Amino acid sequence: MSTASISTVLPHLTQAQAELTRHIEVVNEHGVREPVSIPAERALTVYVDKREIVTLMTLGAHPELLVLGYLRNQRLVGDVSEVESITVDWDAGEDGAGVAAVKTRHGIADIQARTEKRVVTTGCGQGSVFGDLMGEIDSLQLPDARISQARLYGLLSAIRVQETTYKSAGSVHGCALFSGESMQVFVEDVGRHNAIDTIAGWMWMQGVTSDADSIFYTTGRLTSEMVMKSAQMGVAVVVSRSGITQMGYDLATRLQLCTIGRATNKHFLCYTAFECLQLDPSLASGGVHKVAHI
Repeated sequence: MSTASISTVLPHLTQAQAELTRHIEVVNEHGVREPVSIPAERALTVYVDKREIVTLMTLGAHPELLVLGYLRNQRLVGDVSEVESITVDWDAGEDGAGVAAVKTRHGIADIQARTEKRVVTTGCGQGSVFGDLMGEIDSLQLPDARISQARLYGLLSAIRVQETTYKSAGSVHGCALFSGESMQVFVEDVGRHNAIDTIAGWMWMQGVTSDADSIFYTTGRLTSEMVMKSAQMGVAVVVSRSGITQMGYDLATRLQLCTIGRATNKHFLCYTAFECLQLDPSLASGGVHKVAHI
């Protein structure tokens, strides 16, 4: 993974991070009341140049990066320099919804036509892809990536020790971007598509580009949307704690993108692009095989 020179015309972003959890009281199986934490979930309505685009359900950890990555992955914005600012106000919307006001420098050409056709996906909360989902596949060029079994186990170990909202409150998805052995960024949200969009926004703001050493990790299932967004970010290897859907499998096969699922402890299943995985079965000896239930 490389870091390009960061543009001098990066957008101005507010820093409107919200509280990630809420404390409530529950009754357990013994009839005893106890305090627990649950993840926050907020509606965030996105306006681009005063035109309402979508309402996202989000944890609110990095709302500006989420919106920036959403615009990138929906192919509404082609370069970070096209966005002048993203302003998030959690008290500005109707019925308690927050508002993200995006101001572009020169507008988005044919925005009405480009947002009319929407494919609603299986994402948590609200997953959608504007335009023809398959329209840009043939133009995507992924790097010639390889991942060894040892490196995969190292990645899973890094995820296991990561401090997360999931450990304290549950009910959220996590995504991470790795370069070599190093975790570059880790994001949690109520929907896995929000988490990957936030990472895409972070990459733009940091001037980070993917390469053959890049690996994307998600706790959620590998749907067509997740595979497509990973490919748009230039990542050729995707690892999931969960499984893969039929459309995700077909899309990854067409893209020759390596998908690895059911990845917990020493267990995993490689679904596509087997040639990208450098196996060493001796490393799996004595491993505990568990299947994740999400």
